Amino acid sequence: MTIKVLVAYATKNWSTAEIARTITDVLKKEGLEAEMRLVSEAGDVQVHDAVVLGSPLYSGRWHKDARRFAQRNAHTLARRPLWLFSSGPLDATASERDIPPIPAVSRTLIRLNARGHATFGGCLQEGAKGRVARMIIKSGKGGDFRDFARISAWAEGIGEALRKQFAVREGRA
Repeated sequence: MTIKVLVAYATKNWSTAEIARTITDVLKKEGLEAEMRLVSEAGDVQVHDAVVLGSPLYSGRWHKDARRFAQRNAHTLARRPLWLFSSGPLDATASERDIPPIPAVSRTLIRLNARGHATFGGCLQEGAKGRVARMIIKSGKGGDFRDFARISAWAEGIGEALRKQFAVREGRA
């Protein structure tokens, strides 16, 4: 059986898309049929066996498109293996220790019965959209704090969990 995984993400400056791409590539290497899509273009979630949903953090909130996707698809997401990720801290803290989800994401984690959440470092570089983003860069606090080795390890864990779960379902475990 092929395990179909949707990696859905919201993004403003495309750095979260690069995290989603890494997760998708790792899941494919793990033998899963992984597909990455913007949440606004994700289509029918029901055709996937599992979902990974991610969003950048802006002013302590998930991107509105990710919040809407989670609300609109809550019934389906709650019935599938689901993992959430956030990208945001513009420093090395996400690589140094686990950062708990922000309160609204924590509530989503519980409401949708998600299996896990990870906060990864963010990326804000020259050319970023938005007045606040430009102010942050101008103040010298921008940069790329994504830890792709950590992101890959997290995705490998998802792949392993899904292979085990579906092996048990098919009586192969």
